[in-house]
Amino acid sequence: MYDLTGFQRDLLYTIAGQDEPHGLAIKDELEEYYEKEIHHGRLYPNLDKVVDKGLVEKGELDQRTNYYTITARGRRELEARREWEEQYIGGFFSESE
Repeated sequence: MYDLTGFQRDLLYTIAGQDEPHGLAIKDELEEYYEKEIHHGRLYPNLDKVVDKGLVEKGELDQRTNYYTITARGRRELEARREWEEQYIGGFFSESE
């Protein structure tokens, strides 16, 4: 996970949080989060990179539409990232309440 960009990590989180999303559904979620347009030229090459790394699997709905699912390796990477984050900010939010 250390070799992913922040955008690629956000792709993983978005895909993991949905049931076999297609590219436009992922794009819509990220545009809502980033509050700006995500261009196809940014989205699809980054989706291909996380697929190539074995973190996401790409399937075909029809000849024009692909769907994406997180792989077991992708889940492990997300869990490891969550544990790493927890060691730094785990108590931070409960202390500020």
